[in-house]
Amino acid sequence: MKYVLLICDDETASPSNEELDADPVHQAWAADLERRGVEVFGARLRPVVDATTVRVRDGETLVSDGPFAETKDFVGGFVVLDCADLDEAIEIAKGHPYALWGSIEIRPVWE
Repeated sequence: MKYVLLICDDETASPSNEELDADPVHQAWAADLERRGVEVFGARLRPVVDATTVRVRDGETLVSDGPFAETKDFVGGFVVLDCADLDEAIEIAKGHPYALWGSIEIRPVWE
């Protein structure tokens, strides 16, 4: 079963890529993914200041800077997993460092 982990946090407290690479908790989480062999693809997203939102209303295309949602926490990255079941996805998600201060949303993929 494929799941997407949406990694959400407050961008004002988000560590840099270099800090993540040096973080032993993040390194342990990445090593766990490798050991399990479940990661299909993952990426860290650029900050919401770089986002563009597109909507079409009554045939008119509306383009705006930034995210659609007015919130403090934003999706900062994602990981696609191929797990045995939801329990394995939860086990993996709870080990992500951002689960300690942000949140990890698990979404099953339609297949």
